[in-house]
Amino acid sequence: MGEYSRINQINSFDENEISRNGVKLPVYDNNGNMKNILDIFDFQDMIEEYLIELEIRNYSQNTIKTYKSIVKNFHEYLLDEKDLYDGRRFLRSFKRFIQYLKRDRMVSQNYIYLVTVVVKKFLEFNNISFLNEIKTPKRTKSLPKSLNEIEVEKLINAVDCDVIEDNIAKKTMKLRNKLILALLYSSGLRISELVTLITKDIDLDERTMRIRGKGEKDRIVLFDNNAKKLIEEYLEFKKSDTDYLFLNRFDKPLTPRYVQMMIKKYAEIAGIKKKVTPHILRHSFATHLLKNGVDIRVIQQLLGHSNLSTTQIYTSVDMETLKSVYDKARM
Repeated sequence: MGEYSRINQINSFDENEISRNGVKLPVYDNNGNMKNILDIFDFQDMIEEYLIELEIRNYSQNTIKTYKSIVKNFHEYLLDEKDLYDGRRFLRSFKRFIQYLKRDRMVSQNYIYLVTVVVKKFLEFNNISFLNEIKTPKRTKSLPKSLNEIEVEKLINAVDCDVIEDNIAKKTMKLRNKLILALLYSSGLRISELVTLITKDIDLDERTMRIRGKGEKDRIVLFDNNAKKLIEEYLEFKKSDTDYLFLNRFDKPLTPRYVQMMIKKYAEIAGIKKKVTPHILRHSFATHLLKNGVDIRVIQQLLGHSNLSTTQIYTSVDMETLKSVYDKARM
């Protein structure tokens, strides 16, 4: 169980332990039987209140969706627990839930970390202190992979916009797809930032874009001349007056899932064997800037990271580059 095997036994829970809104546990019914915690507290209502609070605090829709899934899964697991009478038993059920995720669902250590953080935040929001003694498990720091410069060029060029298209809609779609690849790489955008990009936030003269990132924080990012030319050409064909830059054939913003599948398709066309995702293009952007001497704090600003330590993970130099630098230094 890793971290969970070292959790201190909770001795603070007694027959008069206090949880949400001053309710003392355990609670007894008219027949003198202990009541299940789920019969005392309305978890459905608590979850709804929590999700509303996240939206008020400007959490991203992706984050809210993830948190919702975690707390709902935990609640569903608790429904099968028969002895939830007090904090000690609730803690034990949470540990069983983590055990179930690791053994049966075989989730990653990072997901265990996320579940622990989210469930604790959810309970704390509802003034429930059952998991106060739980220690947050460590996350694994796996280095994200990246494409080299040649692979990036092959990927972007896999979208052939030079072919004469009689169908304007198809021509527009190809330009859109090529521009998406170019911007993900030249600007290091998150997928959520790309699909919500607003046309008026693009300054072609300055080659900059205003991006609303995580935590509703704005930042300015750059794009190169190739991306600029693609934007200009794409806007000539884009007939919709909708504010969003990237639209589907129904004039609705693209979904992250569509972009992911589109990138996968062009990676196959380009003959790239590696897994290619929007995140990998973002990491390739950061890695290539670092390899070419850009200061890591500049990269931090372009990526929109609050902490430099996050940027240092994204910009891990690939082994071939490391060998090259090492060999030159030794010579």
